[in-house]
Amino acid sequence: MTKTKVLLVGESWATSATHYKGFDQFGSVTFHLGAEPLVAALRDSPFALTYMPAHEAAQGFPFAAEGLAQYDVILLSDLGANTLLLPPEVWLHGRPVPNRLKLIRDWTAQGGGLAMIGGYFSFQGIDGRARWRRTPVEEALPVECLPYDDRIEVPEGFVAELAPEAAAHPIFQGLPQPMPMLLGANEVVAKPGAEVLARLPASEGGHPLLVTGTHGKGRTLAWTSDIGPHWLPQPFVDWDGYATLWRNVLGWLAGRDA
Repeated sequence: MTKTKVLLVGESWATSATHYKGFDQFGSVTFHLGAEPLVAALRDSPFALTYMPAHEAAQGFPFAAEGLAQYDVILLSDLGANTLLLPPEVWLHGRPVPNRLKLIRDWTAQGGGLAMIGGYFSFQGIDGRARWRRTPVEEALPVECLPYDDRIEVPEGFVAELAPEAAAHPIFQGLPQPMPMLLGANEVVAKPGAEVLARLPASEGGHPLLVTGTHGKGRTLAWTSDIGPHWLPQPFVDWDGYATLWRNVLGWLAGRDA
């Protein structure tokens, strides 16, 4: 069987720290990959995953439709819009390049499967800096972004509430219930005609958690929490349904249930 080709973009970051020890100090830099749970979940599966960390995306994400055409599904996760809008050619040299946000929108309309996964640089993100609101990518998603910091931090945790129709949806087939606890999400607004399959509980505002929709010939999805720390704690990663959930999501996005 030909594997479904998936491109995951983002889910990496670097931290710089200064250590003080009395009179002396020194610095250190640490690089982090946040998608290892998903990478592990897709091993020996019908999905061939290409993982493009955030620092590679500015130059490495395709600049032409032909580059995107090799993928069946694109996942944008914890990656601000500026990374794709400001490659070195634009930011450093002032040269025009194709708008890759428009390429993603058009690729989806032609039949691609597009998902945005939550995080501090997803949707509108921390301090509004993810900046996906009113972009061509937002046009393709089944949700609208807010014009300000959209984080919902729930340090005590919450358990998702499923819509009645979720049980029959392909994404939830074979998925043990209830889902484990989550620690946060991005607040979004579902577009008219989109299907909200899971929400935060009413005590946390009842905001959409898992939303599906279409754009042209393509399928689109928003998962407003994380795929790894910190909003998605270890018990969720260790949950028997973690791999099933993401394999079902990718299968649905690629139209494997059709």
